[in-house]
Amino acid sequence: MGTGAITGYVDVAQIVLYIFWIFFFGLVYYLQMESKREGFPLETVHPSGATDYSPGFVMKPTPKTFKLEHGDEVSFPNDKVSPQTLHAQPLHRYAGAPLVPTGNPMLDGVGPGAYADRADVPDAMWHGEAKIVPLRVAEGFGVAANDTDPRGLEVFGADGEVGGTVVDLWIDKMEMMFRYLEVAVNAGGVQRTVLLPMNFCRISPNGVKVRSILSHQFARVPATRSPVQITMLEEEKVMAYYGAGTLYAEPSRQEPLV
Repeated sequence: MGTGAITGYVDVAQIVLYIFWIFFFGLVYYLQMESKREGFPLETVHPSGATDYSPGFVMKPTPKTFKLEHGDEVSFPNDKVSPQTLHAQPLHRYAGAPLVPTGNPMLDGVGPGAYADRADVPDAMWHGEAKIVPLRVAEGFGVAANDTDPRGLEVFGADGEVGGTVVDLWIDKMEMMFRYLEVAVNAGGVQRTVLLPMNFCRISPNGVKVRSILSHQFARVPATRSPVQITMLEEEKVMAYYGAGTLYAEPSRQEPLV
């Protein structure tokens, strides 16, 4: 028998190859199982209206419990059902057809306006205080001297009309960057303030320009419960509103470009 041979039909290289195959199959299976910690089982709504819950190619993993930094625990996967109500219907009667909003498309949570059910508590820093707060309560923070201070500037919607006026900025104290502009708007004769994400606006000395929504739509931006804090779920809803505007702010945005 040659070098490395165990029998006339089996040698060390062959055994190593089989061990590698078994290891690789196990690795793929493990990664497939771990990828199903969130978002499974998949929910499929058939044209008939029936709902099918499928675990996918392989079964769901057994729940794993994660300990959070402030003492809470959460397990994945779980049987938690989203409290959101789907305000949409399929455009055609076949599986996978595009969904069309049935109510206010800016608030229906469909398409670019969809959002995740994050925890309804503020994102916190190491010692528990809220990360994102307005400048009026963030001591030691301010606008750099060489940057435009947007406070007092008018906010223009995609229609070129004024939608409100900036009254404050909200800063992420951990990341050292501004996350939102606080905008005073007129909502049916009542003054209220709404948040405008920084990545949906462009600031210049002449004003703040927003392309995703129209001027009158600022009045419907989802509100926060607290005037000085925003929860992670509220962040999702605010971002989703402006995201929905990229497609639903006006009917022409849903038409083909050509």
